[in-house]
Amino acid sequence: MGGKIFAHRGASQLAPENTMPAFELAYQLKADAIETDVQLTKDRIPVLFHDIRLNRTTNQKGYIKDFTYEQLTKLDAGSWFSKKYIGTSIVSLEDFLKWVEDKPLMINLELKNHKIAYKHLEEIVLEMIEYFQMEERIILSSFNPTSIQRLAKMTHIQTAFLTSKRRTDLVEYAQSLGATALHIHYRLLRGNIVEQSRNRNMPLRVYTVNKRRQLLRCFQKKCDGIITDVPHKAQRIRNLFRI
Repeated sequence: MGGKIFAHRGASQLAPENTMPAFELAYQLKADAIETDVQLTKDRIPVLFHDIRLNRTTNQKGYIKDFTYEQLTKLDAGSWFSKKYIGTSIVSLEDFLKWVEDKPLMINLELKNHKIAYKHLEEIVLEMIEYFQMEERIILSSFNPTSIQRLAKMTHIQTAFLTSKRRTDLVEYAQSLGATALHIHYRLLRGNIVEQSRNRNMPLRVYTVNKRRQLLRCFQKKCDGIITDVPHKAQRIRNLFRI
């Protein structure tokens, strides 16, 4: 059925975002997929981290891009969330793919290249996906239109244009970039965007949907995916639509 549940940065309302505890919880809670963010370290290792700065979710200040992977592994990325997660570390894309390899989960890797244009981020991520032979299970998304255009020339992996900006020709625009899916902010879920995306055979997924009323609306509209911090809550609501 449609309406796949994507755990946003893992089960990020229950554990520190983009860490192994959040991913483990998402798996245990039977999410269909995990959404996470990819950036590059100073030595060009892809790591899973949302903000371009370390300040909010670690015990260090500064930009991800200015630290080596080894330096980042020594940081505490859990105690900001609760004492229970003291010492939780930043995860590399390689370690995450190793962990997810034998699990029946789809993966949405968001390339965080709209504020910092990480050179060769697409190639580095694609190389790793190909190494693990996970092309069929991955969606690559980005807010950066140029990145979507680059990906369209490089790969047949599903690529999703991410946006929170309203425009009347959004589905058509995403397709013109070479995107094969569209990921929209919840407030853009109006009018006939579901119908437009269906007519163009473009999966439509909505972020970040946490409230009961919003989750209900996404399932009612038969969106292809719901990106949520609360996969357990989304599961309960989706079950209401199962006969």
